Amino acid sequence: MRVAIIVFPGSNCDRDMMVAVEALTGRRPALIWHKQSYLDPVDLAIIPGGFSFGDYLRCGALAAHAPVMNALHDHAARGGAILGVCNGFQILLESGLLPGFLAQNKTLKFVCKQTNLSVEGNAICELTKSLDINERLHIPVAHNEGNYFADAETLDSLESNGQVVLRYAKDETGVSDNPNGSANDIAGICAANGRILGMMPHPERAMGAGHKSADGKKLLQSIFEAIIT
Repeated sequence: MRVAIIVFPGSNCDRDMMVAVEALTGRRPALIWHKQSYLDPVDLAIIPGGFSFGDYLRCGALAAHAPVMNALHDHAARGGAILGVCNGFQILLESGLLPGFLAQNKTLKFVCKQTNLSVEGNAICELTKSLDINERLHIPVAHNEGNYFADAETLDSLESNGQVVLRYAKDETGVSDNPNGSANDIAGICAANGRILGMMPHPERAMGAGHKSADGKKLLQSIFEAIIT
């Protein structure tokens, strides 16, 4: 399986994601610098977390116009699989590969904590099909702008089309673990074709072996299994 990780100035989770991918696939992914205008054929392109271009203007705003993004749009148009994590999710939104926006957290503070996620049962995302319906995942977040919002029509479309993949879960009393004020407790969404997944939580930081959870490994493994089958 061929995996590429797109690297921008300010990316700081690219190496963590590289280690996670290699641990699960046995192959080291290619690190692609943002100035590269082409992308060799790959099965999965990953945009990692970080602070691309120092979050100048808006998170992901400059990265969305980097030369490599043209190649990523071509990859997406061919039905290629893409995963965007945290800043990668922000870049997918800014580039139009996913709908909606990410604003500053409701608390106006940076949030770094473990979160409980629920896997949506009606999600059309091909990359998470091997996860159990309503499965709970324990994966951390680390962001200042993770408050997902969209206009009412877009939210209704995401919900009715099954494009909401992950939500911040509610406990037994009905209290949500939403750390940022995200609309409908949304933690991750996918494109209409089910092949592009954007999410705020960091699966590469939940790989076991010293991490507080190994649920990120489970999520990434689901993505890899979907690609090779």
